[in-house]
Amino acid sequence: MGEEVKAGVLVPESVLKKQKRADEWALAKANELAVAKTKKVADRKLICKKARQYAEEYQKQAKELIDLKREARLKGGFYVNPEAKLLFIIRIRGINAMHPTTKKILQLLRLRQIFNGVFLKVNKATMNMLHRVEPYVTYGYPNLKSVKELIYKRGYGKVNKQRIPLTDNSVVEQVLGKHEIICMEDLIHEILTVGPHFKEANNFLWPFQLKAPLGGLKKKRNHYVEGGDAGNREDYINELIRRMN
Repeated sequence: MGEEVKAGVLVPESVLKKQKRADEWALAKANELAVAKTKKVADRKLICKKARQYAEEYQKQAKELIDLKREARLKGGFYVNPEAKLLFIIRIRGINAMHPTTKKILQLLRLRQIFNGVFLKVNKATMNMLHRVEPYVTYGYPNLKSVKELIYKRGYGKVNKQRIPLTDNSVVEQVLGKHEIICMEDLIHEILTVGPHFKEANNFLWPFQLKAPLGGLKKKRNHYVEGGDAGNREDYINELIRRMN
């Protein structure tokens, strides 16, 4: 009982069950791999399509900006850029002689270490917090090149409270797939345009750990407009990002 004869050899039932189970598992795994392969091909096509759309969108915006500046110059005026929606903040000073409130605000901004950087949406609450910690940080308006370089070179994601390097689109899709952010280009677009899911995308990104700026800082204790480094440097933040990335 419970045994089968195969070519004159008795095979125990436990071995037969084990073989059957192994065959079922192998079939399930093969089906899973086939489905994953099909999905990967479809995702790759979709990602390429999205990347092209975003590139066209950025190109169109740049062309529009040039046209508006030319038009304003022809009329004898000058073009004023619309108010920025995105900020990049870098902490430039340590912890010495720091007020507890300032320390708490820097923790809320996720700037726990010197030369840490984060993206922020421009609003009244953000600007009020930045005014309180202005001597300890420098900030400005990053452009497309800066956002791309930061995320591609120094981007890490928060997956199950762990710091995971963004080496694959699957890392992004795993956490942000429910918000239709499935690849690096989606993530960059969401951050740059401050889209509807900016909060989720920004929380997914681990604070950027930048290196000390090439050529050093001028004077950390003074404001940027006084020849120092602290405070708002508007579009000149991009030059600092190049030196720190």
